[in-house]
Amino acid sequence: MDNLPALPDHEALDCRLPARQMVPVVVASPHSGSFYPPAFLDQAAVPLAALRRAEDAFVDDLFSAAPTLGMPFLAARFPRSYVDANREPYELDPGMFEGPLPRALNHRTTRVAAGLGMIPRVAASGEAIYRGRVPSETIEQRLETCWRPYHTALSLLVERTYSTFGGALLIDAHSMPSSASNIGSRDRDSRVDIVLGDNHGESCAPELVACAETWFRARGLRVLRNQPYAGGFTTQCYGRPSLARHALQIEINRALYMDEARHERLPTIGVFTKLITGFLQEAGSQALEILLPQRLAAE
Repeated sequence: MDNLPALPDHEALDCRLPARQMVPVVVASPHSGSFYPPAFLDQAAVPLAALRRAEDAFVDDLFSAAPTLGMPFLAARFPRSYVDANREPYELDPGMFEGPLPRALNHRTTRVAAGLGMIPRVAASGEAIYRGRVPSETIEQRLETCWRPYHTALSLLVERTYSTFGGALLIDAHSMPSSASNIGSRDRDSRVDIVLGDNHGESCAPELVACAETWFRARGLRVLRNQPYAGGFTTQCYGRPSLARHALQIEINRALYMDEARHERLPTIGVFTKLITGFLQEAGSQALEILLPQRLAAE
């Protein structure tokens, strides 16, 4: 652990460390950032309100107890419509840009086809974000100022956790629009409150996923796995159960705690924050119970 470099202190990041890490859990929120650079807004063809609909608004508030529970917490300050940290670095639509493009460009993904690459082409409404083509040098500039600092910090937090405990669980915290979960339906059984994504069983030990599902269901929440969200770059990159590194994406229905139209907290956010705090306590306990015996068995 002492050989690992120091965590970067970067303006693009909100990194909150516990006084002492007590459990092998790291919490991250890649999409709750809300600082919009003025130059970006000048380029935008849509109003700020349209850009903000892509935010996982207030998710950093919901999970804010993590450091007090002995867990590192990392959040992006930059917004998802500016840089999406849950994408590959060169997962981009070449048609967006003017000028020479990186050779490593990966444009053959369903996310790029939908306009949702590392630099998104469209807002949550489906409207084009930019008035015209974006200079290609923007790619490296945003990677250097946002994407790379975020993943450098996240990688270090995961590796420090692994070094200390012999295993690590990354909780990748997100929110989903109620339109994706039939929250407005009169049929209670069609509503989805929580989606747990483990990359279809590839990124997290099944015992940890089952514990999370059981915990939320016991509190009256409707939970699905991997539908419609199985996880993005983060779960695919950091979830290596065979190497004792686990990643679990959690999507929370926004209508449970916020007014989506007004982009404001609902009075229920306090109760729901307490519920998420309880879940983090449970996740920490389960990670200790499940991961540490695996470490001892391997030694």
